[in-house]
Amino acid sequence: MGQRLERGAPEALGIPSRTIQTFVEAVDSQIHDLHSLMLVRHGRVAAEGWWSPYRAERPHMLFSLSKSFTSTAVGLAVAERRLSLDDPVTSFFPDQTPKTASDNLKAMQVRHLLSMSTGHVEDPTLLMRQRPDGDWIREFLERPIARAPGTHFVYNSGATFMLSAILQQITGMRLLDYLEPRLMQPLGITGATWELSPQGIHTGGWGLSITTEDIACFGQLYLQRGWWEGQQIVPETWVREASTAQIANGSSPESDWEQGYGYQFWRCRHNSYRGDGAFGQFCVILPEQDAVLAITAGVAEMQPVLNLVWDILLPALNGAPLPPDPAAHEALRGALSRLKLAPPQGEASSTLGAAISGRTYALADNEMGFDVLRFEGVDQEWRVTFLRGAEAFPILCGAGVWRAGTSGLLGFEGEVSASAMWSADDTLLLTMRFTDTPFVYTLPCRFAGDYLSIEGRVNVSFGPTRFDLLGRAR
Repeated sequence: MGQRLERGAPEALGIPSRTIQTFVEAVDSQIHDLHSLMLVRHGRVAAEGWWSPYRAERPHMLFSLSKSFTSTAVGLAVAERRLSLDDPVTSFFPDQTPKTASDNLKAMQVRHLLSMSTGHVEDPTLLMRQRPDGDWIREFLERPIARAPGTHFVYNSGATFMLSAILQQITGMRLLDYLEPRLMQPLGITGATWELSPQGIHTGGWGLSITTEDIACFGQLYLQRGWWEGQQIVPETWVREASTAQIANGSSPESDWEQGYGYQFWRCRHNSYRGDGAFGQFCVILPEQDAVLAITAGVAEMQPVLNLVWDILLPALNGAPLPPDPAAHEALRGALSRLKLAPPQGEASSTLGAAISGRTYALADNEMGFDVLRFEGVDQEWRVTFLRGAEAFPILCGAGVWRAGTSGLLGFEGEVSASAMWSADDTLLLTMRFTDTPFVYTLPCRFAGDYLSIEGRVNVSFGPTRFDLLGRAR
């Protein structure tokens, strides 16, 4: 995949290299788990970096940053006169609408899905995903609509799924297929994937995976008011409406989640706006500074990331080019090239190693759904195999270094970088970074005779971040 955005020296783009390096150092000391960043100014990349083992060419889960792409698809469909924002949601699904539909449900329009003002008092997404027959549309339409649509903001991923379902209904194409010639191809986005609902509809509100430069190109398209390489890819009116606050969502001047919500875009402080996704996926668009910032990460708290952007980067986005500073630029390039998230360190061997190698442990019932763990020593590295029913998921772990591979352990085939070191004579510490995602699993495997105990943890999660595994050697 070639580079699509031109590169430029930060000073030529009005940004001191030293300030960008200060931002990166602050991220390393305060945030700890950014995976990538790309800062674009005046249409050119001023700085870019990936924390090893994350890489430029690999896609990353966007979570709710996907919503901004779904919004764009709706804007394109509106421009093609396939639908109107005033269309009732129920008009697209007559067979799945309850016969006793409430007045509030009947009043819900496409614009209310876009602005998260459907009238729900809570997001119905979990109930949709738990529905036994997989009919997410019917579940959404059956949920109580307690408030008049358009009057209250409630974050609602189910509403974005409904936009995807509407697009599929009116175009006969899945969301990503519809976007392919209209958005993805013009921006040079290749290899994008999007999760599907049980009924074969792209999830819309989450599930898109693309690269960091793809995110930056999308942000630059919006910064350019929908214009890309001599063509109006997205109508300028849509860019303006989508990025304007359509509904209030709070009043705190310190929160970037309470500055108003547009059409699947958040308003930010400093007259900027963004698409974002859980655990630190960002596409921040700063019109006044003519800048875009793309970030992927695996962080539990997202506001601190934006705070560093406002405190360090924003004041440095000068209006005019700065004098060249070759030494500072070279220092920044070196710092960006050395970014890494190192695996935990420990001992490469243990007196228990030989006894553990080749052993298989039957696991007690656990929330992870694993039945068996098998350990094999391979030249001081370890191959750990997770078994779930008839499925086996082997992962090779480097000794104090990341060993790259692929695994379907999380339910899809993706890249994993794993390490294994002895943190104590009886404890083999496994660390697995699933590098297409925000997720990092840490499993301290403690051996005592025939028994294995693991107090595992995952860095970020929508549910518990800790889990226990107990096993006995066969």
